[in-house]
Amino acid sequence: MTPLIFLFMGVLHLLPSCCGGPVLEDGGHLKTFGEIKEEIAGYQNVAKAIIDLAVYGKAQNRSYERLALLVDTVGPRLSGSKNLEKAIQIMYQNLVDDGLENVHLEPVKVPHWERGQESAVMLEPRNHSMSILGLGSSVGTPPKGITAEVLVVSSFEELHRRASEARGKIVVYNQPYKGYPESVQYRVKGAVEAAKVGAVASLIRSVASLSIYSPHTGIQVYQDGVPQIPTACITVEDAEMMARMASRGIKIVIQLKMEAKNYPDTDSFNTVAEITGSKYPEQVVLVSGHLDSWDVGQGALDDGGGAFVSWEALSLIKDLGLSGTEISSTSLFCGFCCSRICWEFFFTGLRPKRTLRLVLWTAEEQGGIGALQYYQLHKYCYMFSWFCLLHFASVQVNISNFSLVMESDLGTFMPTGLQFTGSDKARAIIKEVMNLLQPINITQVFEGGEGTDINYWIQAGVPGRKGRTKYLLSICYMPDTVLRASQTLTHLILTLTLGGANLLDDLMRYFFFHHSHGDTMTVLDPMQMNYSAAVWAVVSYVIADLDEMLPR
Repeated sequence: MTPLIFLFMGVLHLLPSCCGGPVLEDGGHLKTFGEIKEEIAGYQNVAKAIIDLAVYGKAQNRSYERLALLVDTVGPRLSGSKNLEKAIQIMYQNLVDDGLENVHLEPVKVPHWERGQESAVMLEPRNHSMSILGLGSSVGTPPKGITAEVLVVSSFEELHRRASEARGKIVVYNQPYKGYPESVQYRVKGAVEAAKVGAVASLIRSVASLSIYSPHTGIQVYQDGVPQIPTACITVEDAEMMARMASRGIKIVIQLKMEAKNYPDTDSFNTVAEITGSKYPEQVVLVSGHLDSWDVGQGALDDGGGAFVSWEALSLIKDLGLSGTEISSTSLFCGFCCSRICWEFFFTGLRPKRTLRLVLWTAEEQGGIGALQYYQLHKYCYMFSWFCLLHFASVQVNISNFSLVMESDLGTFMPTGLQFTGSDKARAIIKEVMNLLQPINITQVFEGGEGTDINYWIQAGVPGRKGRTKYLLSICYMPDTVLRASQTLTHLILTLTLGGANLLDDLMRYFFFHHSHGDTMTVLDPMQMNYSAAVWAVVSYVIADLDEMLPR
């Protein structure tokens, strides 16, 4: 064994730079925090140039206008749909036309589910047609539907206490909204819990902070060994009405019809583009959002805005890189500053030392499917083992080349700061970077930078970041992350996490529209998207251009 271990360690030593670790200044000297702080302060004029271009300059409102063109043209983009694949092809061409580098598509197998026609009609105590949305991956009803009496409960605990009453009935959940992390559990596993006690279908009060008779869809997950029953969301108003009726002892009967059907997995793509690093191209700062959406509304808020401000971040840096000398000298030099950063910017424009990589994920709404496959493909650096011609060795060192992973998937309302997950040393650096955004008063750094599409990297030790807005302390949004363990969606682990590389904004308002017909361009504000893009661009560029990677 000893010779083999020696050979393996030798192979590690001979790894090419594509699998390298943190870069040290001057070939071996790690900077002190004071030196890093001084280095970051030197980016003030660069940050101002980015902000000026995004908020006040020629790029003003660009991300909003780009997004409006896509969603007005294509509409919603459900996993497995022709709309999503059309959007991916359009985005591929957009990124090529924008002059970004290494634009390509990475294939992903994604779930394909269609809702078909659906209806729910109250037959007793009166006739009332209800507005519903089937939940993702739900099975359908028989063609003639399911007609059954209703059992209304307000919690899983009440359902279990009244299990003997549930057999043969449609369970209606009227759970109060207590913030997304707690309330979303009813959407995700409501059908399973109802099926365990013999229910024939389940209807879930929409997980929303406000309702104007609007159902909100989303993913739900079946469990092995438990009957699969149809499940849909109903409006807050109808859930509360039936709860009042039930409290009076009134019998409620509903006829539910759903044509929902699951199809075999189909082909899709993650969409990738880059600004290649000038000095350490193998090292990466990843900026991302997801291109898919649910099949209602336009998918503008979730997550068209996040995807397009991520694209805009690279566009801003690319534009300054091509035309850095067009920016007035007063915006570059304070009159006293002669730093290397200023001079490099003046003569060469912006190109960070490390690669800035944009990834537009596919099938996020089905549980981060595209992101999981991306992680599995990119976490390892594969190398040829010279001591055995038929053997390939893989080591988990490619992860060390990711300095920061960023995800925008909580809306693009007015940001007030960023959420960050990483070491204390890295957090201190992020705080200094955020100080560069004082001109637009977006400087705060909060806990919790995880996100559906970047959790895999964060769990492996890569720092992660999201944006944040003023309402997070009261709402504490946690996007549901479903890790896919098989292509049949039968073995899934649900984890709820706070934040990630995301711009968090007015989360109370976010859940007015989330996963509903109301998710349209009307919700978004072009100026707020400008500010979001400015934050994203400043942070991603500076981290990518520092002499050293963020410490683990």
